[in-house]
Amino acid sequence: MKQGIHPEYHPVVFMDSTTGFKFLSGSTKTSQETVEWEDGNTYPVIRVEVTSDSHPFYTGRQKFTQADGRVDRFNKKYGIKDTNAAE
Repeated sequence: MKQGIHPEYHPVVFMDSTTGFKFLSGSTKTSQETVEWEDGNTYPVIRVEVTSDSHPFYTGRQKFTQADGRVDRFNKKYGIKDTNAAE
């Protein structure tokens, strides 16, 4: 790599704004806000809106808007009863 043209890569604490979940990772981003981490060192804090702790896909709170398949929607639209359904 060419010297002097790349930003400095250093440890940073990312904090989820909604849940307060924190994790330590490397980044070129920096911040004036700092926090003391579990290892006793002080790191810059980058606040983020969504992490794996708050994203619906990872938390299981995802809403499925389309539950029916195409055939079910067609049958419902035209009033066709399902012949395979157990009665």
